[in-house]
Amino acid sequence: MSAGTRGPGAGSGEALHRLSIRQLAEGLRARRFSSRELAQHFLQRIEAHDKTLNSFVTVTAERALAQAAAADARLAQGAGGPLTGIPIAQKDIFCTQGVKTSCGSRMLDSYVAPYDATIVRKLHAEAGAVMLGKCNMDEFAMGSSNETSWYGPVRNPWDLERVPGGSSGGSVAAVAAGLAPAATATDTGGSIRQPAALTGLTGIKPTYGRVSRYGMVAFASSLDQAGVVAHSAEDAAYVLQAMAGFDPLDSTSVDRPVDDYCAALDRPIEGLRIGLPKEYFAEGLDPACRAAIETAIGQFERLGARICEIRLPHAPLSVPTYYVVAPAEASSNLARYDGVRYGHRADGARTLEELYKKSRGEGFGAEVQRRIMIGTYVLSHGYYDAYYLKAQKVRRLIYDDFKRAFETVDLVVGPTAQNVAFKLGDKLDDPVAMYLNDIYTIAANLAGIPALSIPCGFVNGLPVGLQLMGNFFDEARLLNAAHQYQLATDWHLRRPHGFE
Repeated sequence: MSAGTRGPGAGSGEALHRLSIRQLAEGLRARRFSSRELAQHFLQRIEAHDKTLNSFVTVTAERALAQAAAADARLAQGAGGPLTGIPIAQKDIFCTQGVKTSCGSRMLDSYVAPYDATIVRKLHAEAGAVMLGKCNMDEFAMGSSNETSWYGPVRNPWDLERVPGGSSGGSVAAVAAGLAPAATATDTGGSIRQPAALTGLTGIKPTYGRVSRYGMVAFASSLDQAGVVAHSAEDAAYVLQAMAGFDPLDSTSVDRPVDDYCAALDRPIEGLRIGLPKEYFAEGLDPACRAAIETAIGQFERLGARICEIRLPHAPLSVPTYYVVAPAEASSNLARYDGVRYGHRADGARTLEELYKKSRGEGFGAEVQRRIMIGTYVLSHGYYDAYYLKAQKVRRLIYDDFKRAFETVDLVVGPTAQNVAFKLGDKLDDPVAMYLNDIYTIAANLAGIPALSIPCGFVNGLPVGLQLMGNFFDEARLLNAAHQYQLATDWHLRRPHGFE
């Protein structure tokens, strides 16, 4: 039925990296193993495998063992929550006090954050999770293949000659290869869901404003949202539960109670209304991927969901709209990197203007420079109305499409990506082809709605992802539907050969 191998049951202590977060938490509380032993296990796997994958920029072994010792002390007292003592990895876009935060860029290669991002604080200081390190990523989260990183490309554990997707390629490669049970990630136009699909993982982008952006280095401020990648919807629910919530330090954070994501997982989905957008099954979708997705939709029907066709007429405009809005915001956000205050500073500049030019020219890679130039152009006098203002109007039309759809359906289903993972280098010289990797994911960011990707099959030994999109702040329903599907299937239990 598929490539890879299945995961073991909860009793396989010798294969800790193949246990779910719930199983790991149960094992810690039952004293079958300690958090320190767990951290050492994953650190040893990173040492053994990451020279091949290149999924980590920084491994924080000393910090991990110290946090694990603190977690063991809390657990010994009967304290702590479901993530206490559980190792996770952080995408290298979240500021972490005393640890390099590079965003995959030469520009920030020497930057050591003086404070923790809110989600770093919530996961480690509050929830008691153990940080294994910081994961590689496309430079400033700009990319769909994790080939734009200053630290080199990340490789897909399912086929080392293929990309893991991006920009959260390091996060997904680490989790897929069993180097971490879960990892944080960010999604501006699909950078959680697309790489999750290409590596056989569950990845969720919550509603814009659900998870704090404080301490997350900005790419496009109206689109960026933090989320999580894990093997299953259940694992993702545990991590997202700890991450979500209002943050007064983030002006885009929404002051709204957080649902109990874990408690909602076991609800039956009989009667759930799932919309099937005609626009997501048009020309461009690989026929074999389409067949896997249609089979998965059939499984939802067998679980009692009702499938009905809907229209999202402005969905085909998502890519051109995004590549006006996102570069415009990037050109503004990245203006702060001037070689003066922090970040890369070029040598030999004789004037302030030359310092700016040399520092930015040396510090930013080709893709980041391309997007800064596009963004500056669309915001310039004479072009603002023709491009940026028009793109914002189309963005509203895309939002309105989803608003109408959710009046008649509970969720929207479709493909996550057009194809399975492509080979390293295949699309580096064709930016448009690279941008089209996010054709199915971008609309959710433009509208601000939550969305996730779950594995639903294999094509030629490579994972295929199914995307579910929900109404605002309906993450609980998304995770519930994904969990019920995963109870009936085993795609999320498959592991790539060589990383068992």
